[in-house]
Amino acid sequence: MAEQGRLFPERDAHRSNRTSFDGGDASGHRGRLRKRLMQGGEDALADHEVIEYLLMVARPRIDTKPIARSLIQRFGSLAGVLNADPQALALHPNMGDTSAAALRIVGLAARRLARTVVREQPVLSNWQALLDYLHIDMAHLNVERVRVLYLNTQNMLILDHLVGDGTLDESPIYTREVVKKGLDVGAAAMILVHNHPSGSPKPSRADIQVTQKIMEASRLMGMTVHDHIVIGREGHVSLKAQGLI
Repeated sequence: MAEQGRLFPERDAHRSNRTSFDGGDASGHRGRLRKRLMQGGEDALADHEVIEYLLMVARPRIDTKPIARSLIQRFGSLAGVLNADPQALALHPNMGDTSAAALRIVGLAARRLARTVVREQPVLSNWQALLDYLHIDMAHLNVERVRVLYLNTQNMLILDHLVGDGTLDESPIYTREVVKKGLDVGAAAMILVHNHPSGSPKPSRADIQVTQKIMEASRLMGMTVHDHIVIGREGHVSLKAQGLI
């Protein structure tokens, strides 16, 4: 066996490394992190530790703590990291495609889970779940995105329609297209949504005007516009709640 080991030194090196990396680091930091994750509540790990653990699973042979801290510093928050542009993540120092994918999959899973919760109940009686979904999906985008949520007569979501992504601070929304899509899917009502990349959800005069145009056109076609929600990193604004429509 000794001779065979000398013939394949790289295999022996792999075996010797496997114990230390798969079983935890010498200081026991990873083991303690894992224990806190498994036994603690949702705040058991700090934001940078969540990133650290995700990267640790993807790349168990490197110290991921410095990378996690640098990602939080660059993108501003846990949500900012998980919603960052994939290429920006991959090109970040000491990252790469594998690490970027490990972070992106969490954001994808979160959006799908939130969307599933929204679809399970009438939207108007499940308002917080809707806001959670929209914030996860849109709050950290670097471009303005417009979507229309089409509802049936029971206010169940029948289509979450992405109208389009615009430039840094605008995205055109066309009244005719929005109303026509509603007629095509048999919608009884709709909720307009868009985000502000600036972070502030304060609606502009244009936001209010385009909403009023769509409301009038929809009314003539037998559809109701329940609300227009503006999403930003700082929160959200409902035009209806603000008395703007």
